[in-house]
Amino acid sequence: MNNETATLYKLIVLYMLQNADYPLSNSDISDLVLDLEYTNYFTIQQVLSELENSDLISSESAGPNATLYRITTGGEVTLGFFENKISDAIKDDIRAYFQTHDIALRKDTSITAEYYPVSGQQYNVRCQVRDKNAVTFELSFRMQGKEQAEAACSNWKKNNDEIYAYLMDMLIQ
Repeated sequence: MNNETATLYKLIVLYMLQNADYPLSNSDISDLVLDLEYTNYFTIQQVLSELENSDLISSESAGPNATLYRITTGGEVTLGFFENKISDAIKDDIRAYFQTHDIALRKDTSITAEYYPVSGQQYNVRCQVRDKNAVTFELSFRMQGKEQAEAACSNWKKNNDEIYAYLMDMLIQ
């Protein structure tokens, strides 16, 4: 991959992150780039790593297998200088992809669940609802066994609307 191509891929990722009003997961970014056939998976992973090492994007864990990315102030400044290197066609592709996939992307990044071992067979589980950069709801609890912790995370991701509604009903009654 030559320097000019690598720079374009980095600018595309920065443009994506700047134009999303919520953090994007690694899989969101990869899916977009792969669906639009801009490059391959390994190249985009290298680009993400280089952008993070350069402090142009930041990342945070959103579970055992999920990472969320945001553009940093340095990334916004850099994009401001070089955004003209991204063609209007690529920008249109990204905006159209966001419109088509917005609900799925937002759900992927706004509903998170993770677990981690505490002691012996005990695991802490943390379930969250995020709105943009803020956590609006968080539920933390301890489970016996990894399988239970995994099931709790999975069920939160599948049934968060019902669980949240039930908890709110019980709390407000």
